Amino acid sequence: MKKEENPGFFRKIIKAIWPFAVAVLIYIIIRFSVHHRSFVEEYYSEWIYPGIARLLSGFSRHIGISLWDLSWILVIILFISALLLAIFKTIKPGWLLLRVGQTIALLYSVFYITWGFNYFRPDIATRLGWEKKKADEVHFREVLDTLINEANNNYTEIRLSDYDTINGLVEEAFRTGSVNLGLDYPNGYRRTKTMIFSSLLIKFGISGYFGPFFNEVNLNYYLQPSDFPFTLAHEKAHQFGIASEAEANLIAFVICYSSDNRELRYSACRNLLLYFLGDAASLKDYNEIREKLDPRVLHDLQMRQKYYLSLRNRTLEKVQTFIYNIFLKSNHISKGVLNYDQVVGLVISWYDNDQMMQER
Repeated sequence: MKKEENPGFFRKIIKAIWPFAVAVLIYIIIRFSVHHRSFVEEYYSEWIYPGIARLLSGFSRHIGISLWDLSWILVIILFISALLLAIFKTIKPGWLLLRVGQTIALLYSVFYITWGFNYFRPDIATRLGWEKKKADEVHFREVLDTLINEANNNYTEIRLSDYDTINGLVEEAFRTGSVNLGLDYPNGYRRTKTMIFSSLLIKFGISGYFGPFFNEVNLNYYLQPSDFPFTLAHEKAHQFGIASEAEANLIAFVICYSSDNRELRYSACRNLLLYFLGDAASLKDYNEIREKLDPRVLHDLQMRQKYYLSLRNRTLEKVQTFIYNIFLKSNHISKGVLNYDQVVGLVISWYDNDQMMQER
């Protein structure tokens, strides 16, 4: 009897622990990846991930609603149902705890397999062979003046009816500019979807996100029109395997700024001005710098701030920032949510290297 029972016992053990074993293996690979970023670039980001992106986006593009949002609805329903069953003693609490642990372990593993290993790529300067220069105040002011002039010259209003056209223009800009940015175009498909929980997520300050499990680009319904081109390009950059928020901001800027379309160029400069003016606030002549802005641009920036403040919940936004900060730092983004702000240095570096390439 014992000999007959042993195989069944071991099968139960294997069924119980295999998700945790996979998660441990993924963790070991992550620790290796942190110290071997060129290996990640060559084998994961340039070879494995593009295939995953084509497979997942090739499926999700045929469904008009966000599968990422639907999956979380399903997870929440299943968890609440299982919790109620445990409370009414239909299932054992130990069984529930095991299944919750297995689910978390599997989600952890699937996240890194489908996209997350991109966090451990070399930085964009290394990938593109940029000459790294330390940004100083002179460079900062030069680029800031350029952004102000470009925003003033390209000021325009964007309407909701322009979204389909803008989506096509952004995609075309990625196609033509992908080589210079080291992107593996087409890298699957990018059907833009609207968040199911837009009204809730805007309270957290979330205007868009990339859903890695289904390789989806998701934007918030309440996104301000002038933010649409830049935010769209930012989330599409994530779909190309760009994990760093600063690098996604840089790529969104370059893609939109390099376009001949005024709406894209204005959105690029307008969004970068938010970061540059934030850094310029400590300068003695900050008020004089602001006075260089076209009154329409200045008014637009002020109305943008009022618009999002009216929609956001400060407590929920702080919670989201706290959690996302921990998440980014756990993936070796040392600055956490401040990584977004590092786009200032990247843009200055891009200007320097772009000018050097033009002079050659």
